[in-house]
Amino acid sequence: MTSRSSFEETMAGLSGADPGAMAAAREHQDRLTKPRGALGELEEIGIRLAGAAGVDPPPVPEPAVVAVFAGDHGVAGAGVTPWPSEVTAQMVANFLAGGAAINVVARQVGARVVVVDVGVASDLAPGPGLLIRKVRPGTGDITSGPAMTRIEAAAALQVGLDVARELVAEGARCLLTGDMGIGNTTPSAALIAHFTGRPAAEVTGRGTGVDDPMLAHKIEVVSAALARAGAELEDGDHLGWLASVGGLEIAALAGYMIGGAEARVPVVIDGVIAAAGLAVAAALAPAVVDHCFAGHRSSEPGATAVLEHLGLRPVLDLGLRLGEGTGAALALPVIQSAARILGEMATFDSAGVTDKDG
Repeated sequence: MTSRSSFEETMAGLSGADPGAMAAAREHQDRLTKPRGALGELEEIGIRLAGAAGVDPPPVPEPAVVAVFAGDHGVAGAGVTPWPSEVTAQMVANFLAGGAAINVVARQVGARVVVVDVGVASDLAPGPGLLIRKVRPGTGDITSGPAMTRIEAAAALQVGLDVARELVAEGARCLLTGDMGIGNTTPSAALIAHFTGRPAAEVTGRGTGVDDPMLAHKIEVVSAALARAGAELEDGDHLGWLASVGGLEIAALAGYMIGGAEARVPVVIDGVIAAAGLAVAAALAPAVVDHCFAGHRSSEPGATAVLEHLGLRPVLDLGLRLGEGTGAALALPVIQSAARILGEMATFDSAGVTDKDG
């Protein structure tokens, strides 16, 4: 109960963007040695960074850390994915060995990778770069009952909050979301359908590349899970919905985002799993959205549904659907550049350049 109280207090005290800092950054952009608006979306990212930090110019979001939250899903055995659940633990080992896509991209952009076991079904051996914070060994099958209890969902939220706090205390100034969990696009679709109000067929994608029959079955599974939960829960019972149709790593991602917002540190959102976590976080604490940046537009339809629902524009659109944090990491240099523009670029006055308006 103590940890849940801590999380509730954090949500209640969360602050959104600072309008004064955003106004100052917008005026600052207009004084830089360039035509007004010439840097397009980069200018808007800089303004949002200033609002999130509460100061203009905003601090450059570095160093950055990718937290890959890992968990297994009972629904993976319901025919929604061609991959066996043991791949979750195998991929965690790959992350720790530095051989996954996220490791490669993180090295390129100078980000650190940590892996958080919040719900892997098997026991993982301790090692460098691994945080073992297991709430339970995988979720239940959402086709037949809740994924987890409310207490477990709250505990997973707290795991994410605690990890964010620890990373910020260690010096992180930008938090990137990562995930690993075979079958996790199915609970993500269920959460996204609920929190955006869209039908299952609109937000359920192919995940790891399922064929047409498996996709049709996956949509049926998501629809059935939503119907079951809807008969048991009120729409405003956000924790109940997370517990009923969600995932442990999705809950931890939501807590992680709220932890970043608490510290006024920018959080870069990856693909559809992180988008589901953001939908949960935004329902629990709407101010969190002001501190989150959509790293990319995943090819999974649920990700776009969340971005549209929350009014976020993606930094990149590369047709990615891998997860792990790859899209968030690829977007990191663009977001950092937006902060550097405000912090390092000369103004017309300081450079002695004549503005077109005199």
